[in-house]
Amino acid sequence: MRAKSCGVTLAKLVVIALVVVVVIVGETKGTKYTAGLALAQGAAAEHPFCPNPAHAAPVKVPAELTMAVARAFQIDEAAVRHGAFVRCAGEHLLACYVGANLNCFKADTRRTLPGAAAWCRDNPASANIPMSATGHDTIYEWSCKGRRAVAGRSVLTVDAQGYVAENWKEVR
Repeated sequence: MRAKSCGVTLAKLVVIALVVVVVIVGETKGTKYTAGLALAQGAAAEHPFCPNPAHAAPVKVPAELTMAVARAFQIDEAAVRHGAFVRCAGEHLLACYVGANLNCFKADTRRTLPGAAAWCRDNPASANIPMSATGHDTIYEWSCKGRRAVAGRSVLTVDAQGYVAENWKEVR
């Protein structure tokens, strides 16, 4: 029988209750409550985030992964909650931190972009087209050849799942 309320399974509630009991017992006896931590870690290992096909697309970082993602990027947990995403690539947990306009979603591999075309119509002599016109998810360097936008060399690597590889870091 599975009970679910607000995304919390019965198994998670049992683990939380056990951790609370161990913490309270440990504190009343004046001992450290590392047993509660070990119990919680064991439960997390039973139901890992990866591999799980449901987690192949980026999602906001779940609370139980916030600390690990913060450590991986050397940022505070508030930054993770407001600007980071996680996804699975097989058994690997990957994280992306938006930071300075990084793209955490699928890379744009199109060689024609409406924004780039519009930029070149208005700025035909441009040697480069700014990301404000191309978007931050394109993998190409863009320029104008007269009034025509031209995709140049690829400046970013696309991983097997279609994301910008440089923007994702494995979380251990």
